[in-house]
Amino acid sequence: MTDKPNPLTTQEVARAVASQSDPAPADASIKIRARDVDFFYGQKQVLQGISMDVRERKITALIGPSGCGKTTFLRILNRMYETVKHARAEGEVVLDTDNIFELPLPNLRRRVGMVFQKPNPFPKSIFENVAYGPRVHGLANGARLAEMVEQSLRGAALWDEVKDSLQKSAFSLSGGQQQRLSIARALAIDPEVLLLDEPCSALDPISTAKIEELLFTIETRCTLVIVTHNMAQAARVADYTSFFLMGKLVEFNDTKTVFTNPAKKETEDYITGRFG
Repeated sequence: MTDKPNPLTTQEVARAVASQSDPAPADASIKIRARDVDFFYGQKQVLQGISMDVRERKITALIGPSGCGKTTFLRILNRMYETVKHARAEGEVVLDTDNIFELPLPNLRRRVGMVFQKPNPFPKSIFENVAYGPRVHGLANGARLAEMVEQSLRGAALWDEVKDSLQKSAFSLSGGQQQRLSIARALAIDPEVLLLDEPCSALDPISTAKIEELLFTIETRCTLVIVTHNMAQAARVADYTSFFLMGKLVEFNDTKTVFTNPAKKETEDYITGRFG
């Protein structure tokens, strides 16, 4: 596995964005509003003045070379960074009307779920993996819990593959299935926002295609923010794309514009593989 991006030729860019719909109107609902966000590990500043709007029930891709700050920004959105000593964020991030830095952490994590780069099933059965979140948050039990598990597995396009083996270990699944199980587990608590940190980087092309198709289905029920090094993937799935470089947000626009008519030379150079 490598962090080197997959550059696109002009023809590949055209093909990748051909199916993109027109950009959402400027007054489309904003789910997350970030303003002047800085981030520090101790005395080292790794994000500088990030301001962007994440639109509701749209897919926003974060792209940029390794170490540019895109995953750090993603982890700010549900305060995952708080597990790291001496890490701190400054600025404002508003979820609907709530400042995320003032929300109780369980409340925030209930509303903003996350799927990591590598599949991370719990050492439990397939059923118990998905049931874990609703149980912890007191959302359901008994027949209602079983119904939520089924709905979540269907939502992750996994139900038909596992419905007869729900009591088997989650580790019996393939890598692609485990990643869809991780998505089902995140969906089980019905999040408003789902963050995905390179969810396809460890998967084969067939599994990657299934995850990408799944994102379009999930988009109808919640807001998605995805970090990816795969330029074609960003062009295929994202409604909006933001380009990070050296801890700064260089460019943010609808995906078609970013990939076919970028405003910044740095963006064009990265997309076409001149650096990265």
